[in-house]
Amino acid sequence: MSFLKRIFGCSNHQDRSNSETTPSQSSNAGTHVSVKDLISLQQQARKLNLKRNAYASASTTGSHRSRFRGRGMDYQESRIYQAGDDIRNMDWRVTARSGKPHTKLYQEERERPVVLLVDFSPSMFFGSVNSLKSVVACKVASIIAWAAAARGDRIGALIINETHRELAPKMGKRGVLQLIRALVEHSDPVRGLTLKTSENGLNEELKRLRHIARPGSLVFLISDFYGVNANTEQHLQRLSQHIDIQAIQIVDPLEIAPPPAGRYTITDGEDGKQTGVLNTRSKKSRKGYQQFCNEHHQSLSNMMMRHNIPLMQLSTADDILLVLQQNFSQVKRKPVARNRKVA
Repeated sequence: MSFLKRIFGCSNHQDRSNSETTPSQSSNAGTHVSVKDLISLQQQARKLNLKRNAYASASTTGSHRSRFRGRGMDYQESRIYQAGDDIRNMDWRVTARSGKPHTKLYQEERERPVVLLVDFSPSMFFGSVNSLKSVVACKVASIIAWAAAARGDRIGALIINETHRELAPKMGKRGVLQLIRALVEHSDPVRGLTLKTSENGLNEELKRLRHIARPGSLVFLISDFYGVNANTEQHLQRLSQHIDIQAIQIVDPLEIAPPPAGRYTITDGEDGKQTGVLNTRSKKSRKGYQQFCNEHHQSLSNMMMRHNIPLMQLSTADDILLVLQQNFSQVKRKPVARNRKVA
């Protein structure tokens, strides 16, 4: 409903009597997630390939290429022998051909931390088809976490809510389960719609993320990105210098195009304390609605493109696993200059 307030303001809203009985928490899968639901996504995650072209630079052994060169699985190059080189790595063919001793260098494999920034700002508790955006965000984060754990990566997270929740990266199932428990706790729409969040909350978390995600990490930004502003650009630029970022924009069909002409009753959540009327009968209102949607999506796309950050848009009406599979198989990153400076 906060999304609609941005377009049509807060008129025509009515407060219902506080004496009404508050409904008990719904078990509707479209509005709530459970630990059991998110654990069950482990099987689907096996179909997802998170392999990226970026290098890892963590200190422990893993399944991703690193900038560090040493003994490993992949041959990198041969160079002239230097004092202290292991003679077991001598490249006898190049040595014989050049007449000078050469040794082989290998690409050392390193473990890559995966950090998920998951946004549970009030605008994420909105949905018109299938489920709330918050539910989609939980499922996306869980599938990615299970896929990362299957590759031997550590999983950490930063959750945006009234107060931030930081999860230190952990290996395997332990890392996924700590994330799932936090997702279930912070995705409760009854709690989420009552939170008082800062307008600069996303930027504050991006700034904090720079101190959490080590160089070489893979970071997923999962949000509807209504919290972006002029300062967001600076944080993204600094982050993209040292880590690999994938942005996932969660949207609802009503955030892409207006509904058919008509008058629609809208509410702020399960208890329905606030109600209003969305009027799209006039051509002017539909045009303004569409313009707002287009400007938001285009502005976000341009911002991510300027920093070579892939942006994936995922709707509440989509097949989540299918969209993830299609996007990850198509992602091709250009080399990123690592010597950029922020004024």
